[in-house]
Amino acid sequence: MCRSIKTLRPPVLPGEATDDDIRAAALQYVRKVSGFRAPAAHNRAAFDAAVDAVARATAELLGALEVRGRTGPK
Repeated sequence: MCRSIKTLRPPVLPGEATDDDIRAAALQYVRKVSGFRAPAAHNRAAFDAAVDAVARATAELLGALEVRGRTGPK
């Protein structure tokens, strides 16, 4: 996997992952999978939609994870 993508769950990331953290990870993932650092104009909409979808899925995953040793709701 892309080395630029950080683990976003505690305790690896101090505190909660921000929307910016999640979006940056989603962007790195889509770049890796598509093979494009920046898409051509005719692929921009598909690229941006993929980043949005991955960011949403990542936020849902992080919200649903239960981390051992952590108390209280996120």
